Amino acid sequence: MHVSRRQFLRNAAAGAGAAALWPGMLRAAERNRKTNFIVIFTDDQGYQDLGCFGSPNIRTPHIDRMAAEGVKFTDFYVAAAVCSPSRAALLTGCYPARIGFTFGALYPGISRGLHPNEITVADLLKQRGYATTCIGKWHVGGPHKPYMPTTRGFDSFFGMIASNDYPRTPLYRGLEVIEKKPDQSLLTQRYTREAIEFIKANRDKPFFLYLPHTMPHVPLSASERFHGKSQRGPYGDAVEEIDWSTGEILKTLRALNLDRNTLVIFTSDNGPWLSKGKNGGSAAPWVGGKFKPTEGGQRVPCVMRWPGTIPAGTVCAEVASAMDFYVTLAAIAGARLPDDRVIDGKDIRPLMTARVGAASPYAECGFFYDHSKFKPVRRGKWKYSNVWGDDRLYDLSTPEHETRNLAKANPGIVTELRALSEAKWREIAKNSRPIGDLKGPGGNT
Repeated sequence: MHVSRRQFLRNAAAGAGAAALWPGMLRAAERNRKTNFIVIFTDDQGYQDLGCFGSPNIRTPHIDRMAAEGVKFTDFYVAAAVCSPSRAALLTGCYPARIGFTFGALYPGISRGLHPNEITVADLLKQRGYATTCIGKWHVGGPHKPYMPTTRGFDSFFGMIASNDYPRTPLYRGLEVIEKKPDQSLLTQRYTREAIEFIKANRDKPFFLYLPHTMPHVPLSASERFHGKSQRGPYGDAVEEIDWSTGEILKTLRALNLDRNTLVIFTSDNGPWLSKGKNGGSAAPWVGGKFKPTEGGQRVPCVMRWPGTIPAGTVCAEVASAMDFYVTLAAIAGARLPDDRVIDGKDIRPLMTARVGAASPYAECGFFYDHSKFKPVRRGKWKYSNVWGDDRLYDLSTPEHETRNLAKANPGIVTELRALSEAKWREIAKNSRPIGDLKGPGGNT
């Protein structure tokens, strides 16, 4: 039986107080307090759309420097190829279907959202004394109070509750609308200023900054400083401004002497929106993009930097997922994970730190379910999915990867991976939890 989020937080706080009575644990807690976390999460940015991932015409010197000073993950996945389920998975460490996110994107004002009993990564870190903020695009519920960031573990919120293409996407501070129609060209600049102010205000305590950018989601916008400057057009303008933003944050960390005590993660919520043509990104060399159960839909760029802990210039080709942030950040901070529910994320510290012999926690079989229920599954070089009853098997190690279906030539592998996929789907269904719904029993209050 699941305990409520409120009861978990109360029990965790009591446990933290008891632990502090033991001097050895207190010293460990003090060390953990000094590890800050910044997760930069872009919207619809493709695999190739960074210089360090091969973009021929988008300049990202600051993120490229992050990769040179940290680790670049080449086989990194999100749990869904669309916004809301992907973000819910990051926040809870769970496959979207396990927490009721079996659909696409939430629209503003919908009665559904992340269930109030779900325990977010921000909840976990607050139990360790972290200051927490969400700056940018939320998109897992709202504007109803039970689904807003400030009731889900974040001390503060500045941003939009949904994508910028909805006609009703005002700018919020906390629970209040401060602008009904914000100038979208200034959003990245404003998010950056808010992020820097948060870092400065919490320089003497541990902090968690979750920065889910609105861009480069269509409609594209960039400030005057970046508008029309990229060789890649408006899409490149938006990405290059995000790179500038990342550079400003890193510069602030260095200036405040927080550089070696801060883990910075940069990744995207899903692949590029290819139907937008030149206004969408590129998933090259992978097939497909947003909404698709292909590598281009769920394999995204990921760079992590933590000087002194992550070896510089590391490249990791092991499978990892954005769900893993939940478990990994909790482990670094010494936070207690809930033990009354299934958590799908894994501790990827060995991969981040290039530990000798480190292998993917998904090496046996990695499941990456998108909202379409095509149930893609990867094991080693092989990827299997079932698309409208048609078995698909691809060898990701070849240049052809998802352009040549090898199912008929490898029936044994298909049978094995199909069985694993279906068994995992049954397990998720058996151990699933509901999405929050104000129209449901009790109104989820």
